[in-house]
Order: sequence, then C-alpha cells, then structure tokens
Amino acid sequence: MLAYVIFFVYLCTQNRFVMSNTTTILLLIFAVAVVIFGFWMIQYSQFRNEEKKRQWDLKRESQKTVSPIRLRAYERLALLLERTTPEHLIMELRAKEPEAMSSWSIGQMQQYLLQTIRAEFDHNQSQQIYVSDEVWSHIIHSRDEMAAFVVGIASKMPQGATTMDYAKTLLTAYAENGTTPNEVAMEELKKEVKTLM
Repeated sequence: MLAYVIFFVYLCTQNRFVMSNTTTILLLIFAVAVVIFGFWMIQYSQFRNEEKKRQWDLKRESQKTVSPIRLRAYERLALLLERTTPEHLIMELRAKEPEAMSSWSIGQMQQYLLQTIRAEFDHNQSQQIYVSDEVWSHIIHSRDEMAAFVVGIASKMPQGATTMDYAKTLLTAYAENGTTPNEVAMEELKKEVKTLM
C-alpha cells in the first residue's frame, strides 16, 4: 500500500498529471495520513497481541495459585454438606454429649441440631467466592431445607416421645426422603469441580 502511495506521489511531482499546487499538497497530506494510519494500525495490532499474551501469562500464573485454593474450597463445601446430614449430626451429638439422648428434651436436641447446621454454614460462608452462584444457591437451599426438616420432624413427634425416638425418626425420614437437597448440592459441586480439571 505504501509503495502505491509513493508511486502516485512520484507521478504527481513529475508533472505527468496536470494538477494545481493545492491538489498536490492535499494528495501529499493524504498520502502521509494513510502512511501514519497504516503504521498506527500495525503498532496497535502488535500492542493488542502483546497485551493478550501478557494477560494469558498472568491468567496461567494465577491458575497455579488459585486452582489449589479453589479445590480446597470445594472440598470444604463437600465436607459441609456431609456434616449437615442427620446421620452425621446425630453421631457428632453422641460423641460430644453422650448423655444427650437420655437427658435432653426434643426441643433441646432440635436447638442443638439447628445451631450446628448454622455454625457449619457460617464457618464456610467465605468459600462462596470460589464457586458459581448456582452451586452456592444449591448449598444455601440445602441448609434451609435441612433446618426446616429438623423443625418439621420435631413438630410431628407425639407427646411423650424421647430424644432417641426423635433421632430414629429423623434418620428414617431422611433415608426415605428420596434425593435430598444435600445430594443435589453435592452433585452440582462435583460437576463444577470437573470443569476445573
């Protein structure tokens, strides 16, 4: 392109085309503008390519740091979902408070289960920055459903039922509940982890 412009300017200055001085000056200005614009486009293209390469290198370097942190976040959230199932909650209660099954009321046990669920989620709340909004909403939904499940079963217990009866009813109802919100959240978590690998 530059060669055509130079050739055209050469022809104009050799008086092969009859032109006024004004036209010649305008053509020269146009030719210089085209050359400057072409040079600028080449430089801009090179700059963009270098910028893309630099961004890619930064992303690749950050992946080396962020990926292990993200994987630990997914592990923590998987553990959270496991720890908030009735089976795990009751086993933990028996380990921490062996006399709870014989001396606590159903209301006390319900309160303990709700506090444990809330504490587990509060402890892991910061992990939401490493997962998608969709996965986090499944985890929040599982928390809310588990709390409602614990309260719902407690409200259906007959007069005179013991905490042992409550624990057995919780475990049985949960096992017969089909696919639970915790299982759905765990599946979504697993799917998202696979996209990182």
